[in-house]
Amino acid sequence: MMKIYICPQCGWLRMVSRRKDVECHQCGNAQMRLTNLDLEKYTSMSEQDRISYADAWLYIHNRQKD
Repeated sequence: MMKIYICPQCGWLRMVSRRKDVECHQCGNAQMRLTNLDLEKYTSMSEQDRISYADAWLYIHNRQKD
């Protein structure tokens, strides 16, 4: 089953099938976080939708740290 991970530092999204420890190939962050997106939803999203999702995710999760 494919899972969608996001980098909490740069917002890069990545599809992964079996791995649980997922690293970001964009910024080098060692631990990406699992999203709530399923594969069908992710593949139906446009590139702009994915960028908007990542921006919103980063905004919400970075705000929770404050």
